[in-house]
Amino acid sequence: MDKKMTVNEKEYEILRLLGKGKGGYSYLASDGARKYVLKQIHHEPCDYYRFGNKIEAEINDYDRLKKIGIKIPAMIDVDIKNERILKEFIDGETVYELILQDKMSSAYIDQLRSMCVLLYSAHTNIDYFPTNFVVQNGEIYYIDYECNEYMDEWNFENWGVKYWSKTPEFLQYVEEHS
Repeated sequence: MDKKMTVNEKEYEILRLLGKGKGGYSYLASDGARKYVLKQIHHEPCDYYRFGNKIEAEINDYDRLKKIGIKIPAMIDVDIKNERILKEFIDGETVYELILQDKMSSAYIDQLRSMCVLLYSAHTNIDYFPTNFVVQNGEIYYIDYECNEYMDEWNFENWGVKYWSKTPEFLQYVEEHS
C-alpha cells in the first residue's frame, strides 16, 4: 500500500485501509489538518454485479442520493484520471461492528426505515449491508454512494434486514469473512 496518494495533484497521507468493496478500496487519509476517506476505484472481477463506468456511476449516484435527502458523506473532490474520490470522513462505528458487539439499537433501524421511505418514493435501492452504515452521535449515515433502481428483491425488508442483527445470514457472513 502506498503511504501517500494524490487527488488532482493534492497529496494525502494514507493512514490505513478502511475496507474493500465491489468497486474500490477505501482508505483513511489525511492532509495534515483533517481526515478524509480516499476511495481508489478498482477493476477486480465481481461475480454478482455488473459495472459500467465506475467513477461516473459514483458521481451520478452521489448526486441522486443527495437529491433524495439521504445522509451521506460529502464528495469533496474527484480525480477522474486516477479514478479516485475524496470523501468526508464520518467518524464512528459501522452498524456491522455494533451488531458484532451487541450494541445495536432499534433507533438505528428506525432511522434506516425513514431513509427507506425517501428511497422507495424515489424508486431507489441502496446497498443495505451493515458495513455501509456508520453511526456518529446517534445518527446513521450511508457511507457508500451505490444506488440502483428499486426492486422488491433488493429492498431493506426482503434483503437488507437479514444482516441487521445476528441472523443466520449475518453469522454465516462473519464466519466466511473472519
